[in-house]
Amino acid sequence: MAQFRLARLCLMLAAIGVSAPALVSSAYAQQKSDAAAPAAQAAAKDTVRPEMFKLLDPAALKPLIDAKNFAEVQNRITQAEAMPNRTPYEDYVINRMKLSAALGSDNNAAAIPVMEAIIASGRLQPAEQLTYYQALGDANYNAKNYAKAVEWYNRYTKEGGDPAKVRGALSRAQINSGNFGGAKEMLLGSINEAKKAGKAPSENDLRLLGQEANKAKDTEGYLFALENLVQYYPSDDFWMDLLSRGVTRKAGFDEATYGADMLRLEMAAVKAMPPEHYTYLAEVALRDGFPAEAKEVLDAGFAAGVLGKGGDAKAHNALRSKATKQAADDAKTIASGEASAAKSKTGAGLVNLGWAYATMGQADKGVGFIQQGIAKGGLKAPDEAKLRLGMAQARAGKKAEAIQTFQGINGKGGAADLAKYWVVLLQQQGGAVAAQ
Repeated sequence: MAQFRLARLCLMLAAIGVSAPALVSSAYAQQKSDAAAPAAQAAAKDTVRPEMFKLLDPAALKPLIDAKNFAEVQNRITQAEAMPNRTPYEDYVINRMKLSAALGSDNNAAAIPVMEAIIASGRLQPAEQLTYYQALGDANYNAKNYAKAVEWYNRYTKEGGDPAKVRGALSRAQINSGNFGGAKEMLLGSINEAKKAGKAPSENDLRLLGQEANKAKDTEGYLFALENLVQYYPSDDFWMDLLSRGVTRKAGFDEATYGADMLRLEMAAVKAMPPEHYTYLAEVALRDGFPAEAKEVLDAGFAAGVLGKGGDAKAHNALRSKATKQAADDAKTIASGEASAAKSKTGAGLVNLGWAYATMGQADKGVGFIQQGIAKGGLKAPDEAKLRLGMAQARAGKKAEAIQTFQGINGKGGAADLAKYWVVLLQQQGGAVAAQ
């Protein structure tokens, strides 16, 4: 649980200038005289009698607090409180000194009622009141009085405090008090406000939203947080979780059609995939007639230090040798398939031929064949062909065209989700991170 440090407020909250000679005057004695003038009585309201000042002199108390000699500090405060006929101002001074001691010793329990008493004195300036409201929110949060913390944070913002300064603490207090809905509304407001201003949302806000949405089984809220974390603070862990929850684990995902395409996106997005992802994608590529892609995938797995180790090292090397040989053979014969693909009744052959060229380092040529295949039609999975076109365009360095292609995909089975996340990845790689 987060803890908020209050000691940093010690000097700002407790310093009242009681060391100034003007505050130690004979006015207190004058107050007790029947002949005292009204002006003298008014002055007495904001003075401390000399004997009390000796006990509470900040010049004497600060070294004691710095030395953590809180027993002596408390002894002085107790003596001051024992003095009869204290004025409201003297009580105010005593409470400020109590607060210095409480903050110096990180004693939230002692600080809370003292701060409340200081606020109730009516002697604080508006700006100082705001500081106290925030500090009381923090102190109550640390004491696990979450509902009370929410109350003080709300008072802080209602009376003119900067909402940004307490937004994170307030949302956590709401969550811990069982009000996830209120916290979610606040976090979403903060996130969308930042995006609207062209700024990256706070990573802490996004993480908190995702964490609590996950606990509340709020799938939509969790995915929103995860998508934005991937967009603005990409990491392998975020990408892997997003592709799992946002694609493969979603109802209706067509693994037979889009399983390999999901891994193609994963490979483009992360530094290293699990070993079984490399081998599965390579085996599918070999099965579908793309040995150059299979070799590329396996080479990447070895380069990442994922393949070629442990008990599966022999199998990994054998699969790599197979892919390497077939890729070399395919490079010699691929051109001979162009005529038959062009004569085919459907565009499937042209799409496959184009993807094969794209994986062989001839992406521009591949883009042309895939476009011809899509235009010819008769495809069982038109969206899969469009995904291939977008990936080929990306390989060719035509990121703007690739993004346009992906944005035109809205099919089912996972196609639209994969296209959406390809756009996010390409925008990151192109240096333009923008909300879609």
